[in-house]
Amino acid sequence: MISNETIDLKEFETIRNEVLETWPTGKGVRIEDGIRYQKRIPEEKRFSAAMKTARDKGRILLQPRAGVALIDEHIKLLRYLETEGEADLLPTTIDAYTRQNRYEEAEKGIERSKAAGSSLLNGFPAVNHGVDGCRRVVDAVVSPIQVRHGTPDARLLAEITLAAGFSSFEGGGISYNIPYAKKVPLEKSIRDWQYVDRLVGIYEEQGVRINREPFGPLTGTLVPPFISHTIGIIEGLLALRQGVKSITLGYGQAGNILQDIAAVTSLRELAEEYFKRAGFEDYEFTTVFHQWMGGFPEDEAKAFSVIAWGAAVAAFAKPEKIIVKSPHEAMGIPTKEANAQGLRATRQIVSMLADQRLFDSLTVRREVEIIKREVRCLMDKVYELGRGDLAAGSVAAFQAGVLDVPFAPSIYNLGKVLPMRDNEGFLRIFHKGNLPLDNDVMAYHREKLGERAKAEGREISFQMVTDDIYAVSKGKLIGRPR
Repeated sequence: MISNETIDLKEFETIRNEVLETWPTGKGVRIEDGIRYQKRIPEEKRFSAAMKTARDKGRILLQPRAGVALIDEHIKLLRYLETEGEADLLPTTIDAYTRQNRYEEAEKGIERSKAAGSSLLNGFPAVNHGVDGCRRVVDAVVSPIQVRHGTPDARLLAEITLAAGFSSFEGGGISYNIPYAKKVPLEKSIRDWQYVDRLVGIYEEQGVRINREPFGPLTGTLVPPFISHTIGIIEGLLALRQGVKSITLGYGQAGNILQDIAAVTSLRELAEEYFKRAGFEDYEFTTVFHQWMGGFPEDEAKAFSVIAWGAAVAAFAKPEKIIVKSPHEAMGIPTKEANAQGLRATRQIVSMLADQRLFDSLTVRREVEIIKREVRCLMDKVYELGRGDLAAGSVAAFQAGVLDVPFAPSIYNLGKVLPMRDNEGFLRIFHKGNLPLDNDVMAYHREKLGERAKAEGREISFQMVTDDIYAVSKGKLIGRPR
């Protein structure tokens, strides 16, 4: 049975021996060697230190997504992003084969990429390159570097990249399963990610701080803040239980400026509330804002507007980090030049708005309180279903539809929840499925959606959901009828 208890070291070692045998590069990976290597990394390359400094000094750091198949080309890409793109933090985005633990196919992709002279994978196959190959990447850059991926079972990936010197690792047992995989049982992915967090906890116990960042946007499509907040807080609590000390929770831009500001504010306040309620005091907490994760316009000039829009919202919301998009989002994997352009455009907006504050605080505060009520409704039920155990409660909650991610592919997600925008572009709930929201909260959602229906002269229907999904790529936020 899955539980929220800290993994016993003897059990951890038993599992670890099996994990390291999965692929040849895992054999011989030693935590002690990884700890020694991590301790030699300068403090300015420590991801957790950069995030803490950003929070202490009120700064906003910028980070792109990027990764290619071959080591030398990946190094060139990252160096370009930290020089020409002026990135504060660097990524190593992992390829799709590695995300599904298909290392043999990743190996073939490396060989094909060598023959072609360019990357034929959509990311960096870190497991195949092994500890030594990954260390070449870490040593080649001057900025902190993070592993970003989408892997339900990231145990071997974590073992190799942490031993190689990466100082931040993204993902979680819910956020890197339900939105990414179809048939991975939630019990397995949560347990596998407890292993990752226990590994981070072991590094922590030896004086090495590794930043952990659950994936906030989930499916990135009309996800109401309270749903992503609840899952982020759960994953944060699961990580802290295994010994993680540096935790960054994320939120994906939803669209309405005031709701987005309220979302980042409420995430910060709720996370601190739940972490302390669970008895955690010794931790460093920060937030990350993901620029628009939905459909982008194909026209680059219009795409820059979407990037600038997200940058402006983040400048007002004040997260510690922004995940920056590129003007090539609608066309596939961006070039290094496009990534750098997105970074520079975001930097300009954030810098110009650094000293400004949004004036409509009453609306923001009201939305903060609504989000908090919604999150508490879900969290209370998760704890109830698990009889106080958060891991068991999370599995039971998805089975019951108490937790439900819109538009997720997983068969372990009921998929009954349907969100849509109200007349001002706030995300509201059209069908709540089995979400345990209070009646007056749902009445508020229905009232706000009714205002839109009246303004558009049509009934509230699924067509509005569809219209909203495609609206931004067509130059609007709300999917109004033509």
